[in-house]
Amino acid sequence: MRLLLATCLLALLPAAPPAQSDDWGDDWDGDAWAEDRGGLAWSGFAESAGGLRFDHDEAVGRRTSLADLRLRVETDWQAAGLSLAVKGDLLYDGYEHRPAADFRELTVSGSPAGWLDFKAGRQVLTWGTGDLLFLNDLFPKDWVSFFAGREDEYLKYPQNALRLTSYNSLLNIDFVWTPVFTPDRYIRGRRFSFFSPAAGAIVAPDPPAGARRPSRQLGNGEFSLRLFRTLRGVEYAVYAHHGYFKGPSDFRDPSRPAFAPLSSIGASLRRPLFGGLWNLETAWYFSRDDRGGGNPALPNDQWRVLTGFEREWAKNFTVGLQYYLEWTQDHDQLLRNSPTPQYEPDEFRHLLTSRLTWRTLQDRLTWSLFAFVSPSDRDYYLRPAVSYRHSDHWTLAAGLNLFGGDAPHTFFAMFEDASNAYLRVRFNY
Repeated sequence: MRLLLATCLLALLPAAPPAQSDDWGDDWDGDAWAEDRGGLAWSGFAESAGGLRFDHDEAVGRRTSLADLRLRVETDWQAAGLSLAVKGDLLYDGYEHRPAADFRELTVSGSPAGWLDFKAGRQVLTWGTGDLLFLNDLFPKDWVSFFAGREDEYLKYPQNALRLTSYNSLLNIDFVWTPVFTPDRYIRGRRFSFFSPAAGAIVAPDPPAGARRPSRQLGNGEFSLRLFRTLRGVEYAVYAHHGYFKGPSDFRDPSRPAFAPLSSIGASLRRPLFGGLWNLETAWYFSRDDRGGGNPALPNDQWRVLTGFEREWAKNFTVGLQYYLEWTQDHDQLLRNSPTPQYEPDEFRHLLTSRLTWRTLQDRLTWSLFAFVSPSDRDYYLRPAVSYRHSDHWTLAAGLNLFGGDAPHTFFAMFEDASNAYLRVRFNY
């Protein structure tokens, strides 16, 4: 890990620093800060959202899936060569019966040199080419919000990190250091139940299931690297990551699940093709504590690949298609040692997705359908939605989260009783 960190930091240094007309130290002049400072421009929205299940989930015992009152406040401040950005939510979660506050962004950013940008603080990070499929994007996700019908923005979960981006004529470099591991907001049984292989049934533990995080030591942070450039209209990228699986994945102590160590390498490209946009992405996952695949309490290594194509097939009607494959390594070893081989994933898991988007009424009314279908798991997840922009201030959105499948232990089928409808009303100011 120290070698990876040193390599990443050295890679951020340019081969030949460009001439600089400004001295970085001058940017910190207190008088300049005072002169640049002006009144803050505040914006945001107020939103009410509600959701209801179609079926009764006996494990959870409630029909409500969403009951939010939310106030978003955001602003930014630029002075002395720095930018301060604030984006925060005040939320009353009627499902949890409690208020909450969260910063989606609280960062300071700047350019200490013409070839280098930095951003430090709480932020949402994303990269890769997939549409709602993530191979090399190993930053945290909020699956609870996604399945409940909150705005898609909330699928990406913020983390405290330092991001450095270096630019030069040969290669651009992104380096992200997350000092304290931030997991996904995963399904724990509080709002949505899940399948437990140990119990052989759908469960919703009380108190909700949790997992032991890595200790807050400097050596337990996460590092992510992306090398990227565009050449003749084609976007190329190479990725590396050193950290942990984002969901509970280490069950060596069944009473105290943890997050198994993970390293990965990957690559992607994206280019225009046949009047649309084609992408290809791959990643290799190294499960550092189970390289031989013989311990069923830990994840096996995996090779993942994704390809997709998006095109506007008619005026205001766009179609996006994807094929995704997970190939679990040492699969025979996994089945041979597992106490519940009937619940283990197939060696090859296939997933197809489609996104249909139709914009009408001068882009004020948008119809969409996103579908996940797994031929290997024989399950599905459908997300039909419609949004109507009444004015610059008022927006109405509604949709469905529909899950189903043949076997309750597969990823989408386990949420069949969580299928729900939602409605959101937002006022932008």
